[in-house]
Amino acid sequence: MMKRIPIIAALGTLLFSYAASAQPSLPSTFRSRTVSSPGGANIFFRSRGSGPVVVLLHGYAETSDSWAPLAVELVKTRTVIVPDLRGIGHSSHPAGGYDKKTQAADIRTVLMALGHDRASVVSHDIGIMVAYAYAARYPDKVERLVVMDAPIPGIAPWDDIVRNPALWHFSFNGPDAERLVQGRERIYLDRIWNAFSGDPRKPDEVTRAYYAAQYAQPGAMRAGFAQFAAFPQDVKDNKIFQRTKLTMPVLAVGGEKSFGATEAVVMRNVATNVREAVVPGAGHWLMEESPTFTVALIQDFLNDRLPAAPQPVRSTGEQRVTPGEFKFPEGAPGTGTSGVSGIRTVVLKGDPDRAGLYTIMLRIPAHTRIAAHVHQDDRVATVVSGTWYIGYGDSFNSAALNALPAGSFYTEPLDRSHFAETRDTDVIVQITGVGPSSTRYIDPASAPRRAPGKP
Repeated sequence: MMKRIPIIAALGTLLFSYAASAQPSLPSTFRSRTVSSPGGANIFFRSRGSGPVVVLLHGYAETSDSWAPLAVELVKTRTVIVPDLRGIGHSSHPAGGYDKKTQAADIRTVLMALGHDRASVVSHDIGIMVAYAYAARYPDKVERLVVMDAPIPGIAPWDDIVRNPALWHFSFNGPDAERLVQGRERIYLDRIWNAFSGDPRKPDEVTRAYYAAQYAQPGAMRAGFAQFAAFPQDVKDNKIFQRTKLTMPVLAVGGEKSFGATEAVVMRNVATNVREAVVPGAGHWLMEESPTFTVALIQDFLNDRLPAAPQPVRSTGEQRVTPGEFKFPEGAPGTGTSGVSGIRTVVLKGDPDRAGLYTIMLRIPAHTRIAAHVHQDDRVATVVSGTWYIGYGDSFNSAALNALPAGSFYTEPLDRSHFAETRDTDVIVQITGVGPSSTRYIDPASAPRRAPGKP
């Protein structure tokens, strides 16, 4: 990214004027239009420019106006289309259709109304869920895909992410929720903006007041809650979509203080050509917190100036390591483990966050108990030192533990719940699986606490 500094500096002067504007807003030169979708919604959008087509899909607690810093730059060389998602902003608030597969059809209707067939898609937050559904439904219609700082329902590590208490709003919906929030939309939205921002000053006061007024419109909060209420259907749809991986170039972007590199972990589960980027210092609200850096990053990707994803390493070559040469770094336990604090992990081969074979070695401290959990990949393991006590089942049961001394072999079958403990000595275990891996606790209350967005 060092070569981007001159461009970033130049963009900074331009973008400052937008940050200081009265409210977030696309340039008035963008033409407005509304089209009726076969899914029963009237979709409002704005468009401008000529050349290659790019569609910008916004997220929750925002509207399409959030794209102003990016749209003003892209329109110089591209046709830019910026819709309000179903139920948000100036689009209608129908009773249903908030599953992301249906909303993908909304976006297809917008493009066809303008006479366009293929486009690049840039997305943020809930917009990435719609963007993924669009790319999966119409893979030959998407040139390039940018997804920024959000999970995708049903795609690992979704099960880990949604257990985070900070995401309680994912399950907050229905008539009672609407009554609680009515007249208090700003309080509710402030909680979301504050919880996921890397800078407590962003979004700024003017921006918050503008979006709060948009979501206070009749029917807007009901429609907003419906985006989350549709997640169970999205999980089902995405499990089917995932069977066929996306092949177009994908840029997965996370804020350093939010999803970070986890965004790329998510996308490597559904796409074969993923490029990874992290926005330094930023939380979730990338257009508000770090517009200059983010705009330059997206422009580089759309112009194919970001390096392609490296090819998978087919072999690590010859490697011989004695037990005394293993180095267990300090830090978080890492992907492929139970996530319990104190466990140390060294990756011997591959990457448990990515597709392909991997081998990890774990050192589990004495007197550690691990509740029942499952992994999404099929694994085999060998006890290297100490005595490891392991059992199978959906809840911890001391009577079901088997004592496995050094040299023992055991399996962790795909989605088979298991639990374990150490007693008076540390234990070292070597595990091999086929990534990407993840961990899901049978009882969410027994899961170790994780940072927001981390697997």
